[in-house]
Amino acid sequence: MLLKWQRREISNFEYLMHLNSLAGRTHSDLMQYPVFPWVLADYHSQALDLDNPNTFRDLSRPMGAQTEERKEKFIQRFKEVEKTEGNLSAQSHYCTHYSSAMIVASYLVRLEPFTETFRSLQGGDLDVADRMFHSVRNTWESASRDNMTDVRELIPEFFYLPEFLTNHNHIDFGCLQDGTRLNDVDLPSWAGGNPHRFIRLHRQALESDYVSSHLHHWIDLIFGFKQQGSAAVKATNVFHPYFYSDQVQMDNIGDPLIKSTILGFVNNFGQIPKQLFTKPHPSRNAVSLRKHSVGKDSFLFPSPALSVSNLYNLKLTSIIPKEAPQGPVGHIVCTEKGILAVEKKSILLPPLWNKIFSWGFSDFTCCLADSGSDKRPTVLEAPADWGDCLCAVSPTPGTLITSGSSSVVCVWDLCRSTAGATALLLKQPLYGHTQPVTCLAASTAYGLLLSGSVDGSCIFWDLNRLTCLTRLPAHEAGLSAVAINDSTGEVASCAGMTLYLWTVNGQPLARGQAPLRPGGIISCCCFFDVKDWDVQSLLVTGDTDGCVQVWKLEGASPGSLGEETVEEAEAGKQGGRAGRVALVLRRERLLRTSPAEGAARPDAPITALATARNYSKLLAGNEDGKVCCWSVDE
Repeated sequence: MLLKWQRREISNFEYLMHLNSLAGRTHSDLMQYPVFPWVLADYHSQALDLDNPNTFRDLSRPMGAQTEERKEKFIQRFKEVEKTEGNLSAQSHYCTHYSSAMIVASYLVRLEPFTETFRSLQGGDLDVADRMFHSVRNTWESASRDNMTDVRELIPEFFYLPEFLTNHNHIDFGCLQDGTRLNDVDLPSWAGGNPHRFIRLHRQALESDYVSSHLHHWIDLIFGFKQQGSAAVKATNVFHPYFYSDQVQMDNIGDPLIKSTILGFVNNFGQIPKQLFTKPHPSRNAVSLRKHSVGKDSFLFPSPALSVSNLYNLKLTSIIPKEAPQGPVGHIVCTEKGILAVEKKSILLPPLWNKIFSWGFSDFTCCLADSGSDKRPTVLEAPADWGDCLCAVSPTPGTLITSGSSSVVCVWDLCRSTAGATALLLKQPLYGHTQPVTCLAASTAYGLLLSGSVDGSCIFWDLNRLTCLTRLPAHEAGLSAVAINDSTGEVASCAGMTLYLWTVNGQPLARGQAPLRPGGIISCCCFFDVKDWDVQSLLVTGDTDGCVQVWKLEGASPGSLGEETVEEAEAGKQGGRAGRVALVLRRERLLRTSPAEGAARPDAPITALATARNYSKLLAGNEDGKVCCWSVDE
């Protein structure tokens, strides 16, 4: 993981989560909750400048030493304490900790079950409003400058969960001293009062070049050689000895009063993570490298990922899949061994993608066949009661989800019977639509299943419990495609010419109108899985006009649905308009399959889309059975 992080194959966020796990930090224990760094020091500017080093916190120093004045006070405290407690030196800079159950619960107090957890830690009542977490700027100033008992760091939720910043549950937190009722968290000016914008910019700051080149210093303080010993003294990073689990051997303490005191101390104030490194942590590479295989040879080379900046440098090529479809393309999968594609009314099954599940036969049967094999396919009997199948998805090996004219979403187990034959066993039907279901999407990362219907309804289902989570507001037309972003949890739904974007909880984020000919619809969509830390992920749609369009989220806020065409966006830029919130999705590039290379027609409807994360490719299949690929021209 260290090498992957150095080569920029994984994000700063992912690497920090890995270190937290190895150090015994877990979301299951508030006293050992994952700890993340403050990365910004600018919470007052109107715009966040991630190219300015002064925007960032000094990651080589602990929170108690962010200012020279405060650092000197903690050094003086360390010198004044000479006594020992048992065999432990009581000398320390800090008697409080950067992570504790109270700190975690105070950050997450607006979400259950943390609201009740916070009450419990407070003896049954919420704290005084002014002492509650109510302002990001005030909390930073307290932890970095003003409060000698506050050296708190952050938690992972600051980089991915906007919901913890809003009081959706309408909890009465009381009023501040100035009479203001405490409600949502007060955000920095550069966030514009939008929690989603705050999280997006905060995540960009975590993954910025400055943090990437300095994060190893913070790792030295929290998980590394500056955690304890002479290096910790020099770095102003020594905590009370009770905070160090390897210094306090509880089994050797016979006095129950002392043992109870130590346990109470740790419960209230937290504990240092396990030390992972005893030498200085290496820095991150300045250039992104990845391994690329050609034949038997492997080498490293810079990997340009598809992004808005290089969107206009895409190169169009035609790809012949291993088994070229004989009709309209229905499903495309990009594996390490090549491109796989199957016809409409068929999908490839994970994890090896070597089996094809097909449907749409007049007798309501389904077929399971081996890809590229002459072996006779296995006929799977599905009850005719469930009607004609129109769509299917396979989120996990052995699980199939189908739906169609009956409006019922059916979850099946694909298993072998006692006689050794493969069979479909109905696990559970899901009821909620009133007309045929035309599209399905599933995400194992979020345990989420989506179903869209001709009746304009789109339902979120719990993929694990197979229960209904929420129903989106009715779309203006029947749904033709849905997709889930496995990185962010965002959901896309397509109805007619309109593309909608939602949060994982079903809150509206954005809307865009595709410029199609009368009667045209968006026929398929997917998220371009660039990098996990690219929170401005690209959204790709294919339509019946034969076009592939790439969209980018801009200035979105939950609850406000707006739309703007490319021409309006450009006019706004020329007119000097700044940050119009209504602009939520913008068409960045129009890609059209070339009429050359044997295409039957230049505007054949797009029927399938896929992305390849490792090779930065975008793939599209059309109704003529052709598969096209766009990649960054290296």
